[in-house]
Amino acid sequence: MTKWRTLLLATAGLNLSFLIWFSFAPFMGAISDEFGLSMGAVGVLVSAAMWMAPAGRVVTGWLSDRWGATTVFGIVLVYVGVFSIASAFVESYWLFFALRLVVGTAGITFVVGIQHVAQWFDEAQVGTAEGIYAGIGNAGAGVGALALPVLFGADWRAAFVWTGVVSIALGIVYYVVGEDAATQAAAEEAAEGATVRSLAHVGTRYGVVALSLGYVMSFGLVLAMNGWLPTYFDVGFDSSVALAGAFAAVFGITTGVLRPLGGYISDVLLRRERNILPVFRGRYREQWTFVCLCSIVALLCVLTIAGRTGNVALVVAITALLGTACGWAGGAIFAQVPDMFPNRTGAAAGAVGGIGTVGGIGYPLVYSAMADVQTTYAGYTVDVHAGYVVVAATMLPILLLNAWVFRPQIAARANVDGFGFWFVDTEEASSTRNPADD
Repeated sequence: MTKWRTLLLATAGLNLSFLIWFSFAPFMGAISDEFGLSMGAVGVLVSAAMWMAPAGRVVTGWLSDRWGATTVFGIVLVYVGVFSIASAFVESYWLFFALRLVVGTAGITFVVGIQHVAQWFDEAQVGTAEGIYAGIGNAGAGVGALALPVLFGADWRAAFVWTGVVSIALGIVYYVVGEDAATQAAAEEAAEGATVRSLAHVGTRYGVVALSLGYVMSFGLVLAMNGWLPTYFDVGFDSSVALAGAFAAVFGITTGVLRPLGGYISDVLLRRERNILPVFRGRYREQWTFVCLCSIVALLCVLTIAGRTGNVALVVAITALLGTACGWAGGAIFAQVPDMFPNRTGAAAGAVGGIGTVGGIGYPLVYSAMADVQTTYAGYTVDVHAGYVVVAATMLPILLLNAWVFRPQIAARANVDGFGFWFVDTEEASSTRNPADD
């Protein structure tokens, strides 16, 4: 069936995109040696992979509505492939940096696939389908970390060439084989509504604002933890590089593998009309999302406590639970997005996915700052373990905002009402489905 072919195509595209997005990581030692980079320069190169994601995802999600996912996904895969190949032949570090900055936009494909999958799966299945897409697709970073060194050794130039070739080929296949939506009418409706005013309107609705910040807590935290955990296990427990990487991998594996379950549970609660938080009675997806977000905050606090016991096995177990909560939260959030904005999925997914990556930039700064202090203030020890509870504290306002938006009387109109009243007009408001009318 076409919808399953679409899911397979989108998942393969995202998996390859994430592989290319982080393809420099396994070769960082060789790249650093060849260009004579300092640790500071290495850190900038690593962080640069995230720079284009927030704004890029917002724009690309909107373009997916306007031009169709097959066109946008195909274009991104092709140009990313071309720049990946080009980066393999340069001798100047600054030119290499500029080219890899463009290659780093591979991460924006996430929202394109979200829009594409949503165009083919109905309300009862979309959470599960989006969870499969995102969970397996995000695993591309781990696949690259394991496979690229095996295939190419330390030859990063060859790796960049061949991954670029595969990206160009898949981009062409995506454009030729893919179909934008289950019906031409659905594709035309999405395209007609994809105006700049519509993008501003969707991005300021209560639902998108709440879910975007919730995604900062979940996927943003995933990005932060993936980059920070090897250092944490090294500094906090004197682990070897190999062990630190293995311990950190537990978090990434649980996050990716279990994310589909988060979307599936959201679908099940909706189909069975099961209330698990009576305070949000009748808002089944919202209840599950809120439980997941609360679990993230609680487990971050537990992680600080576990770290101070010095028991590395306990810490690894808690990070696995935290990865599970993050994965489930991400799946739950992207079960809500297409359900809340069926006709503006690309714009909504772009806003949520783009803003969510900000956590990957900000949270590591908190972790490193706490690790540098190493002191006691007002009876509280500030050390490498303290960053988790500090980050948890910064998440409390987000929880409160989500609790307010998820109240039945607000949630029923969260895709219509919002901040920025100047973006609302009669035509736009009438074209956006109100769940209260279902």
